[in-house]
Amino acid sequence: MLRPVAISCLVAALALPALPRTRPHYGGVLHVEVAGDPMQSPGGLARGLIFDGLASLAADGSLHPALALNWESGDNFHRWEFQLRPGVRFQDGTPLTADAVVRSLNASCTSDCPWSSAAAVGSSVVFTGDSPIPNLPVLLAGDRFLISLTVDANGQIPTTPTGTGPFQLTSNTNGVLTLTANVTCWQGRPFVDSLQILANRSIRDQWLDLSVGRADVVQVPPEMIREARLQQFTVVASPPVDLLTLQIASAGPLSSASLRASIAQAVDRAPLLNVIFQKQGAVSASLLPQSLTGYAFLFPSSRDLAKAQALRGGVTPPPLQLSYTGGAAMQLVAQRLSLNLREDGFNVQVVPASSAPTAALALRTLPLLPAEPSAALETLLRADGQPIPVSDDRLAGLYQAEREFLDLHTLVPLLDLPRAWAVSGRVRDLTLRTDGSPDLADASLEDSSRDAPENAPGNAPQSVPGNAP
Repeated sequence: MLRPVAISCLVAALALPALPRTRPHYGGVLHVEVAGDPMQSPGGLARGLIFDGLASLAADGSLHPALALNWESGDNFHRWEFQLRPGVRFQDGTPLTADAVVRSLNASCTSDCPWSSAAAVGSSVVFTGDSPIPNLPVLLAGDRFLISLTVDANGQIPTTPTGTGPFQLTSNTNGVLTLTANVTCWQGRPFVDSLQILANRSIRDQWLDLSVGRADVVQVPPEMIREARLQQFTVVASPPVDLLTLQIASAGPLSSASLRASIAQAVDRAPLLNVIFQKQGAVSASLLPQSLTGYAFLFPSSRDLAKAQALRGGVTPPPLQLSYTGGAAMQLVAQRLSLNLREDGFNVQVVPASSAPTAALALRTLPLLPAEPSAALETLLRADGQPIPVSDDRLAGLYQAEREFLDLHTLVPLLDLPRAWAVSGRVRDLTLRTDGSPDLADASLEDSSRDAPENAPGNAPQSVPGNAP
């Protein structure tokens, strides 16, 4: 007797309209905090919100049109033509033209460009190369080639960074960037009215501001993802998007390939992942991850100290410096590596990169794109300062290219690492972009009532619950 009633209730419930809180709405100020400069190039959080590229990469690595509506190649990938999307304007109202795109690209890429020349032809931008450039669309989706306005409609140089993206920079005062919604954006306006991005904020202070309601989105370093979840923060984490590497200078005291090979054999990756990064990520001895190529296992990642000492051949190099950029985790990585190398007979001193810009050894992170393997490899090599075109898209050819480059032992892959963010309860629909940064244009706020001056970030008390950093 009760079953028909239960079914009727279920049908009625399904027929009800969705509750208002299930639908994103417009309005409010979203407060974000970061440890570095949000306008730094490459990788600054604000750059991807203010500027667009000719193409864009989705989180799954698929390539999509952006400022270019379509493109086609010719002459065996020596020539590319990108047709611009019609009707797009910069945030100050200046029309997007092929000339404006070429001026922007020439300003951002003064050397080691993937192309030999870029020219405006009507409403298209035509790239030509002395060598084939099959990966150009993916390369143009990168941070380095985002399009900015260099000369406005009146022939003046803009006084603030101006792009075509969903947000425009309206203020940069006392370390707080205010980005306002671009209501005429070609992609549609974002949900929130504005963003306030507090720069150069320590992780400890970011977490504190989040816990007391002064921040909505804060950074979670990979080594602290487990810590953040233990503190009941809502954490959004990406797949591995950064390759942590050890760079070895091929000139000076390590000009010998055998000494560089000795260093590569001496590093012990497992403690870096298990102890310092709390198993967040993966050990890697290859440039591209196993999930992208299927052949990463062919590059052995285990330490071989006996082989390392044999490669050193009794040579005692002069004292070396190992530089690092970042916080305590990167310093610990550098110190752990220095111990590995001392066991191999090297005398290594750990120093911040700011005090040793020409150190023989340096820790550095490079981008891992979930794109076509050939494009991902070329992007990574270019980020390492190696403008090496990758034309062979066969896995056998890519493996050979990786093998030949890694056999130089100027770059030693260590770990594949994710990026993560902690989010307040009032933020909805936050997803991460290809590079692990939050897609703030599609996020909305459940409640904008707390957006009052007294709640602005930066005035947090000096205590923090639990063991937050």
